[in-house]
Amino acid sequence: MKPKVDKDACIACGLCPSICPECFDMQDDGKAGAIVDEVPEGCVDQAKEAEESCPVNAIEIEE
Repeated sequence: MKPKVDKDACIACGLCPSICPECFDMQDDGKAGAIVDEVPEGCVDQAKEAEESCPVNAIEIEE
């Protein structure tokens, strides 16, 4: 599974890194970004929760 952030849609609310810091962080441009190429096995539920919780649907977890 690959975490992706749509930088154009991101509003920098900080929700995704607060839910799944193993996959997302706030980057130098002030927006969220994926920090791993693959979601670690123990973080799949949190990554999906971050995807579902994003208020602007900027997070995608590709299967």
